[in-house]
Amino acid sequence: MEATNILPILKKRLAFLSGGKDRRSGLILTIPLCTEQTSMEELSSTLDYLLGIPSDKCKARGFTVIVDGRKSQWNIVKTVVLMLQNVIPAEVSLVCVVKPDEFWDKKVTHFCFWKEKDRLGFEVILVSANKLTRYIEPCQLTDEFGGSLVYDHMDWVNKRLVFEKFTKESTSLLDELVVINESEKSNQLDKERPPDCNFLPSFDPETVLQTGHELLSELQQRRFNGSEGGGGAWSPMDDELLAQPQVMKLLDSLREQYTKYQEVCRQRSKRSQLEEIQTKVMQVVNWLEGPGTEQLRTQWGIGDSIRASQALQQKHEEIESQHSEWFAVYVELNQQIAALLSAGDEEDLVELKGLQQQLSDVCYRQASQLESRQNVLQSAHEFHSTAQDLSQQLDGLLGMLCADVAPADGAAIQQTLKHLEEKLKSVEGALAGLREKGQVLMDQMSNQTSWSYGKDVPIENKENIDHIQGVMEDMQLRKQRCEDMVDVRRLKMLQMVQLFKCEEDASQAVEWLGELLDALLKTHIRLGDDSLETKVLLEKHKKFVDVAQSTYDYGRQLLQATVVLCQSLRCTTRSSGDTLPRLNRVWKQFTVTSEERVHRLEMACSFHTAAEKLLVQASPDQGNLSAEVEQETYEEVEMVGKALLDRLTVPVIFPDGSEQYFGSPGDMASSAEHIRDKMKLVEDRKLTLHEEDEEEEDIEQLQEEQLQEVEQLQYEKIHDQDEELEDEELQDDQELHDDEIQEVDDKLQDEEKLETEVETQES
Repeated sequence: MEATNILPILKKRLAFLSGGKDRRSGLILTIPLCTEQTSMEELSSTLDYLLGIPSDKCKARGFTVIVDGRKSQWNIVKTVVLMLQNVIPAEVSLVCVVKPDEFWDKKVTHFCFWKEKDRLGFEVILVSANKLTRYIEPCQLTDEFGGSLVYDHMDWVNKRLVFEKFTKESTSLLDELVVINESEKSNQLDKERPPDCNFLPSFDPETVLQTGHELLSELQQRRFNGSEGGGGAWSPMDDELLAQPQVMKLLDSLREQYTKYQEVCRQRSKRSQLEEIQTKVMQVVNWLEGPGTEQLRTQWGIGDSIRASQALQQKHEEIESQHSEWFAVYVELNQQIAALLSAGDEEDLVELKGLQQQLSDVCYRQASQLESRQNVLQSAHEFHSTAQDLSQQLDGLLGMLCADVAPADGAAIQQTLKHLEEKLKSVEGALAGLREKGQVLMDQMSNQTSWSYGKDVPIENKENIDHIQGVMEDMQLRKQRCEDMVDVRRLKMLQMVQLFKCEEDASQAVEWLGELLDALLKTHIRLGDDSLETKVLLEKHKKFVDVAQSTYDYGRQLLQATVVLCQSLRCTTRSSGDTLPRLNRVWKQFTVTSEERVHRLEMACSFHTAAEKLLVQASPDQGNLSAEVEQETYEEVEMVGKALLDRLTVPVIFPDGSEQYFGSPGDMASSAEHIRDKMKLVEDRKLTLHEEDEEEEDIEQLQEEQLQEVEQLQYEKIHDQDEELEDEELQDDQELHDDEIQEVDDKLQDEEKLETEVETQES
């Protein structure tokens, strides 16, 4: 009976061998009854299976049966005890019925067991769980009876299944391996007999051996029931219970037969591989030298466009795909041959090396031709792609050159010219790339050969080479035509740039002239504080006018150059526009304003010059003017000053009738006030000089009168003295005379000092 047949019943744990032993070393069989109704049939099957596990030696020592009736009724316990007499009467030594705390009727139970004692053939005792240790050691009892023996029923069931599976599989596998090995031995003796290669074992020997080793390891470690097993603990998977030597014997036999079987398989595989390799090698060689070579020999063109080269590439990819399948077979065969060479017999080495060399030569030659053809097609695709790109670039460049140029300004022309130069440079680079790719393609085609009938045959590529050279020459001619047109367009665009520059500079000249006019009106308002400053302002004004004149001349020259460029470019729609009228208008306004400025400065210079003549005539180091000249100078100062004041109030009238004042009203008022002050100063000077003249005349007249009086007095006094002192010595008379003269001179000097002080105060 196998555990798999009653597995659901075994899992119910109706009875079990915990691995414990009684004091006679007999096995302990435990029957745990529960409150539910126990099926006697299932219990009987469980007991039959469990009693078939121990060896005859173990059975001879007898069993101690523990019937746990603590959760069951007495009738069921009694039935189980009676059933033991039918199942294992000879093997049972003692039956211990574990009673509950509130036990059944003692008289009834005792009477029943005593009555059946002779018929049962074994002793039945009623005992409580705590007194069970009187008959069995605690270490041999499970925890449910207060013992220390560890037992896991489900683990025991699983390990039992493993053991039985190994025993069954190993026995069957051993028989099959013996048959296979004997059959192979007979085949080696009779080589003409066809080998039976289809006979294989039902189980995987490696798996069965691994299972056996794991089982044996657990048996040896006493861990079948899940415990570590220490001290005197006993396991039901013990060598006494599961026949460990039987497992070891099965493993040894399996290893021996499996080693022989491996050698048989190796010899079979070797023969099979060699035959298969020979067949596949000839298949690969025949296909590559036949249909494969014919496919490549018919493919030699490169196409005349990208689409054609792509179609050829697609066709070549299909050919490569077919070859790839055979190359994959070659790689696999080469690996198999290498493996056989490393582990093969000497009689097979020559044949294997010959097959390997033949296969390698054919495959490498075919792969080389495929790669060469692929390189040619790739280069052809790149050549046609570059040619198409170059053609599109030339078409775009030609479209730009044929289009009318109507830029808005010089910057747009510069941008267009830069774009044109970039396109031309790109075309030159593309043409150089086309030549390079064309040369590479021709070199590849000149070295291309085909394998036919065992010989290298050159491929005729004259048509393809002529096509490549024709494409390159055509692109060169188109590029040269575009270059010539670019030179013409470049010259025209440079002239247009110059035209826009002249127009822009002419407009700038108008703006500069307007700024000069504005500066002349707003900042050139001073007339000078004296004649010297006024002359300096006149010189500065002349330089200012020279700058304006050069600006005007520059604008005129630019506008003339614009007209010439328009004629050269045949640009009838463009002209100087309103630039020339604006330039002339601003120049006329500047001229009128400049003339007015010159008139005012000249009048101011005349005014200051005349005024300065009058103001400096009283200086000691200056000579006096004549009365007539002085009178004319006074009149000139008065006339010029009034005229200048009147002119300051008059605006500048432009040719178009518009008016503009110099500076602000405050600036003009300041200039006018300065002129009036100077006129007043001249007038005051005139009055002062007139008064001084009158005073000088009075002083001179007074001096003359005083001198006459002094002389008269002296004369009279001297006459009297002469008369009175005729007799005095001449010397005394002379000294007296000298003293009087000295006195007169002192008086005259005092008068002169007085006049000088008066004049100084007046000044």
